[in-house]
Amino acid sequence: MLKSADTGLRPVPFPIDDPERIPAQRYFNDAFYQAELEHLWPHVWQMACRLEQIPEVGDWIEYDNVGKSVLVVRTEQGVKAWHNACRHRGVPIAGGTTVDCSHATAHGNCAAQGFICPFHGWRWNMNGENTRVYGKHLFSERQLGEDDLDLIPCRVETFGGCAWINLDDDAPSLRECLGPLAERLDAHNIDRLHAEWHFGTVLPANWKTAMEAFMEGYHVAQTHPQLHHVLKDINHDSYEAVGGPSGATEDNMRKGAKQGVTTRQAIEAQFEHLRVLNEGMAGMIHAKELEIAGQLVNVELPDDPAEAVPVWYGIVMKHVTEQLKARGEPIPDLLEVAQTAPLRAVEFLFPHYFLLPIFTSMAAYRIRPLGPEKCFFEIWSLTMFPEGEEPEPIMQPTVLPFDSPEFPPIPRQDYSNIPIQQKGLHAAGFEFMRLSKDIEGLVSNYQQLIDGYLAGFPQDRLAHANHHLAGNFDGHIRNMWEG
Repeated sequence: MLKSADTGLRPVPFPIDDPERIPAQRYFNDAFYQAELEHLWPHVWQMACRLEQIPEVGDWIEYDNVGKSVLVVRTEQGVKAWHNACRHRGVPIAGGTTVDCSHATAHGNCAAQGFICPFHGWRWNMNGENTRVYGKHLFSERQLGEDDLDLIPCRVETFGGCAWINLDDDAPSLRECLGPLAERLDAHNIDRLHAEWHFGTVLPANWKTAMEAFMEGYHVAQTHPQLHHVLKDINHDSYEAVGGPSGATEDNMRKGAKQGVTTRQAIEAQFEHLRVLNEGMAGMIHAKELEIAGQLVNVELPDDPAEAVPVWYGIVMKHVTEQLKARGEPIPDLLEVAQTAPLRAVEFLFPHYFLLPIFTSMAAYRIRPLGPEKCFFEIWSLTMFPEGEEPEPIMQPTVLPFDSPEFPPIPRQDYSNIPIQQKGLHAAGFEFMRLSKDIEGLVSNYQQLIDGYLAGFPQDRLAHANHHLAGNFDGHIRNMWEG
């Protein structure tokens, strides 16, 4: 349907005809990349900055992606965003000096002087209103109306402790696009998270190649052996077993203790798994959460390890909630939200943002394209603090080579695969990736949604399809355009 001119839709380069097979050219072909620049990125909600980066009135930060620069500003009326171009000759009025988003992020405060164009000195206040045209008398009167002088607003909405921008004024709202996932994330108080650290790296890979490394757990046994080793002798293998993990909750996956394993062995293995997760990616399991879990390794539990493991996790969630609340942290009741607003270990917010929640802290990923075969990949470690004890905001990522030993072990292992996969996509005879219909559904489903944007599907239909990406980690392939 996407290829037919008779439908009134745009033709899509290398479309997905078979949802289990993703054409390799989508990851390096220039025509496909240009179609994304023209028909995808101008119409989607992009995570532009964390709100903690603009805490005071007048604070601003530049968001740059695929050649578009936007200024996100904290004003007295709330967060606003402006297209970063002087209305005179188009020079960026702040920042605008970086080659691409992998360089230092421009930021500052415009409360006192406003924004001043470095070319001819035209000025604007934080509300985008022009306050000075140098040599105003030199211009025709018709060039001096408000519509010609004021900054052009960019659509902006706040959610989850972040500002999100959309270049399309007619796109559905961010919450309409996220659907019920937004409410589930709200229940986990993600707007109260703050960054402890922020890393970035340039990867020699298409942005989608990088993202898809985090859309299934199928790779863990080979790519992250330290994680697999801890539980492989305790739990049934989620991928070797018939039926696999598809559709299972995290608790159900933990219940598969093999015959002959004692409750003590199962709990010690679970705690070691949390410890290795903390070591590999701090935001996924924070040290304070690990410390609380460690207090509970020897609690009394049922003799049946398959019953004991989920009971133990419930006890851990109860104590994490009580102890961190006692410290003054604004965390939710973990037992309650686990039932009323469950999240998967990875939640994908289309098109380029991930959250990885387990207890109260989270890791976050953002990926931005730098060309058909290069992208900028950022990682945050996010956690909560008592009110008034929040750290100073981190304004710049620590940018490292992708093979730097300074990265935490888990992303370093993922980064070892992504660049070589990009090379392999060019191999003679490699026409498409062959996906599992049961556990690599997120890869296919979001790619189908990309095709919907490239083809020009109605915005409400695209927003509805977006809902199917929530909770889709390790999920089934589906036809995104049914129902």
